[in-house]
Amino acid sequence: MISIAKDFSPHPAGRYRTDGPFSGEHFREDLLYPALQGNARVEVDMDGALGYGSSFLDEAFAGLVRAYGLSAKQLRGQLSLKCSVRLFVDRAWQYIEEEDARRKH
Repeated sequence: MISIAKDFSPHPAGRYRTDGPFSGEHFREDLLYPALQGNARVEVDMDGALGYGSSFLDEAFAGLVRAYGLSAKQLRGQLSLKCSVRLFVDRAWQYIEEEDARRKH
């Protein structure tokens, strides 16, 4: 399990590393993708952070489709997102599904 607030930062923000030290790109490349490579199932706990901007969510999660060619179907089988604010989970999956659909066209 990865806790974004505890294992990464309670202040995740930005899309790219150039946007700051706790960007979606940084989270995806340094924590999330390596965890997905080494485990059959990865749970990401999104609680405890002060919030999530669309750029962070898109880069961290839909970036798995863009950067590594993972499909939404594959991610649904391997990735579990948990957050008491359901909107953040729904948005992350929305971005994954949209990127997967773009990639197929």
